[in-house]
Amino acid sequence: MSFEEKRAWTMGLVAVAAYAVYLSLVLGRAAGGSPADVAYVPLMLWSIGGSIAATIAVNIALGIGSPGSGRRTDQRDREISRFGEHIGQSFVAIGGVAALLMAMAQLDYFWIANAVYLAFVLSAALGSMARIAAYRWGFQAW
Repeated sequence: MSFEEKRAWTMGLVAVAAYAVYLSLVLGRAAGGSPADVAYVPLMLWSIGGSIAATIAVNIALGIGSPGSGRRTDQRDREISRFGEHIGQSFVAIGGVAALLMAMAQLDYFWIANAVYLAFVLSAALGSMARIAAYRWGFQAW
């Protein structure tokens, strides 16, 4: 498994795990009530910060554990990375439009913030899945 594929696995798994922890904490604190009544901002900030820190730590560990030549990227790695970014960025755009529509409908900040956070998680997870699939089964560069 190449170093870039390992990084794709790391980003996707950490993003999903951090969001799952965040979601379980928010729903657990709601205790049958409305999740919008939960103080979600600190939980969201800790979840995002923890996800960033965990991704950095795992990538450092992978870098230390990989031989120097294993960390080089070639043309195929760059094309796969670009392919995954295109897939992921589409969900950021979808999340932005959803947040815009929610703001126009004057929904609670909780729902808008969570729509944006979910869009970022989907972007990371699906972009990583696209990269992993490209490494495993190949892809057609356009």
